[in-house]
Amino acid sequence: MYDKLTPLADRVLLKRMELEEKTAGGIFIPEVAKEKAQMYKVVKVGPGKTTSEGKQLVMALRAGDVVFVPKYAGTEAGNEHLIVKEDEILAVVSAQ
Repeated sequence: MYDKLTPLADRVLLKRMELEEKTAGGIFIPEVAKEKAQMYKVVKVGPGKTTSEGKQLVMALRAGDVVFVPKYAGTEAGNEHLIVKEDEILAVVSAQ
């Protein structure tokens, strides 16, 4: 279904990333201790916001980017997906 969604304007379709099952020290994290993930992978990006002069602004994000969003950002689109405006995204996670 989500392959049929196309974000409009400056909106971005994100997919929630899976949380780790255990810590770096090897301690398993129970389901009740896991909070809503705030790390998402960009699935699709809208064409960009249009200014009052009719100029379309280029989006800074691309499909495949990993981003960090506030806990209550955007609109849920099912259990794993979220639609947010570009300016709601706090940071792009570096691949390094």
